[in-house]
Amino acid sequence: MSAAVAFVLAGAGLLGPASPASALYGEADIDPIESNVAAGFWAEATAGSGASTAPLAIDEDPDTAWLATESGPGQWLQVDLGGAYDNLRKVHVAFPDPGAVYQYVVETSGDGEQWRTAADRSATATPGRGGVDLFTQPGTRYVRVTVTAASPGATVGVSELKVFNYLRDDVVLGADLSWMDNNRDREYWVHPQEEDQGAGPFLLDVMADRGLEYTRLRVFNEPRSEWTGQPSEVPYQGPERTLTSAQWVADRGLGLGIDFHYADSWADPGKQPKPEAWAELEFDDLTDAVYDYTYDYVSQLVDQGTVPDKVAVGNEIANGFMWGSEALEAPATEAVHTDANPPYFRDNPEVYQSQPGGGILWQYRDSEDPDEYQLYLDSWDRFTTLLAAGIEAVRDASPESQVELHSVIGRLSGLDKAGEFWDQLVTRVNAKGQDFDVLGLSYYPEWHGTPEFMEQNMHELAATYPQYKMEIAETSYPATGGGTQPNSPFPRTVQGQADAIQHVFKMVNDLPDNRGVGALTWEPASFQAMFRSVPGMSNTSEPYSSIDVYNQSRAEHVVEDTVYTAVKTGEAPVLPDSVQVLTTADGSEASIPVEWDEVPPGATDAAGTFTVAGTTEHGEVTAVVDVVDDYTSVECDTVVSGTHYGPLSVDSGTACLEESARVFGPVNVADGAGLVADGARISGPVSATGADAVVLCDTDVLGPVSLSEGSSVTLGDPALDCAPNRVNGPVTVTDTTGWNVIAGNEIDGPLSCTGNGPAPVDNGTTNEVRGPKTGQCAAL
Repeated sequence: MSAAVAFVLAGAGLLGPASPASALYGEADIDPIESNVAAGFWAEATAGSGASTAPLAIDEDPDTAWLATESGPGQWLQVDLGGAYDNLRKVHVAFPDPGAVYQYVVETSGDGEQWRTAADRSATATPGRGGVDLFTQPGTRYVRVTVTAASPGATVGVSELKVFNYLRDDVVLGADLSWMDNNRDREYWVHPQEEDQGAGPFLLDVMADRGLEYTRLRVFNEPRSEWTGQPSEVPYQGPERTLTSAQWVADRGLGLGIDFHYADSWADPGKQPKPEAWAELEFDDLTDAVYDYTYDYVSQLVDQGTVPDKVAVGNEIANGFMWGSEALEAPATEAVHTDANPPYFRDNPEVYQSQPGGGILWQYRDSEDPDEYQLYLDSWDRFTTLLAAGIEAVRDASPESQVELHSVIGRLSGLDKAGEFWDQLVTRVNAKGQDFDVLGLSYYPEWHGTPEFMEQNMHELAATYPQYKMEIAETSYPATGGGTQPNSPFPRTVQGQADAIQHVFKMVNDLPDNRGVGALTWEPASFQAMFRSVPGMSNTSEPYSSIDVYNQSRAEHVVEDTVYTAVKTGEAPVLPDSVQVLTTADGSEASIPVEWDEVPPGATDAAGTFTVAGTTEHGEVTAVVDVVDDYTSVECDTVVSGTHYGPLSVDSGTACLEESARVFGPVNVADGAGLVADGARISGPVSATGADAVVLCDTDVLGPVSLSEGSSVTLGDPALDCAPNRVNGPVTVTDTTGWNVIAGNEIDGPLSCTGNGPAPVDNGTTNEVRGPKTGQCAAL
């Protein structure tokens, strides 16, 4: 970031009335970061059948769905999140039919081979479109939903699968606060106009109080004026003063980062002047100077007890650094041009451009002239030689410190240039026997594009270089000014500032394999400030409420925030008295009571959907209530009415016996066919082998019922308005898979169930059996 712009905006802020007690200035609603990584462009959905529609389940559109093309139980949908995540805490599953009962299991895996159960709803008995479940399973890459069974006639599929990621504890939230060196006499208070002013008067105390964890400090070799080239009267951010700033940081227990500019003034993609003391050194001597200076300074930090967590070798080095004679050789280009350099660099070419430096001659990258292309390669060799010297010095002086290389991705050149940059850099630095730990990027939307553009580039770099951690080393967003920044959707308000910065935190946190390790705002007390000057109090600043992105972005609790239920028209919905809450610190779960708003008058008079808001001590809950005229049922291919004499064979499709239908003879259902009887009378045995569905409701059967190897059995189910049956004879259910309900029936004979998966259930309505109950039906 350039100082020329930064100083113009330093201290900018709206004046207004004093903030209310115990509040920060301005308004910002800041919730913990929560992101549905299943909807990320890097996620991929697959399915056991109907694979072509699988992506529709993760598109965040409830009107589209993955639909299984096979009818058997055990249909599954799976999302590959592109890499492992350690802080997934919530999964939200919604299904297509509002009036159906879906039984399902959610599993997770790190490798697609070994699976762990995250949620088991295989015993669900009441209709509803899905649910939210909480879990803690670090290392999750794959999430799979298996529909173990569904009520007869339900469409098997998933309309929405959402997997929510939360900000990890090890994602460091920090800021570059180097300008606190300039503003030592300025007072900062959390509540400067109140009797209890809160933390202060030092900037670091306020920032730490609001949740800051890490501070980066820049180092100029011999601070100079960008305009005159003369040594600064006060050497702000020079080596000695930065040592003092580092001590302030360490004294407060904050993490410390050091950012070597290797210049006497600002270094960024448009200007990378050599330090004057090194400007006329021959290249080998320049390389030695980089090593010696870096080693000496990091050693001083270590000796005073301020071991840096991270050291950046160069600042925004997209075009190299320590430019020398190559800047004179190169014609003006986007990458290297003398007009972008500070006046002292341009006005003294005999000094600053007398010897080769580390500038990259991008304009020759695609040259077909061998001599010009060789100039490009030579510039890379010089740049990475200097870079390797700095890296080696950090490693030698402080093996505990991580090395960061910090660049940018331009909104116009994108990864065409940035991809070449990192490919050349990594290859050449490794060839010189060095490597680094953290790949750092700056992100300002006006320079680096939309959030979507930046996130796409970050993920591509992360996939290309899985050996490196990644961070946003600089970002900021204005809280004032109206409108939005170029390429940004966020308004320039206090709320917009909070949202924009939180979005950057989220982008870092959502990188697969937990690769994102930090995000730093750039000079939040001065540039696109998160503070304002307090009216009526000279030399005093207070934070905007957006400052709480640091201490409110991590979730302490995750709530089961959506519940689904279905109700028939005219009936009152039954909402749960409690929902689950997960405590992120230890992964424990507990039930907490919900206080629901009143159901709107007339809400169930007609079919449709409405919501009811609920509140808990840890957040809001929404009940989604689907009103249906009838619960989902099997569609009929043929209808039998009146009286039928003799055997009835259902060889294909589904036959439905209407109310008052009478069958005098046996009923047999063939493999793959189905039978539905509601209010019918069958004088004879009922048998089915391998049937897709057998549904008997309010039906008299004068004979044995024998069902085997089917995939959906319903013998009474009052929960779904399927009235119990009366059977004069034994009932045997064996080797079925999927839906299996036997509830409330009167059976004049034994009831025997074996080999069914899952075992039959009665959903709380016991069968009256005049005979022994055996096997899996012993408790029904």
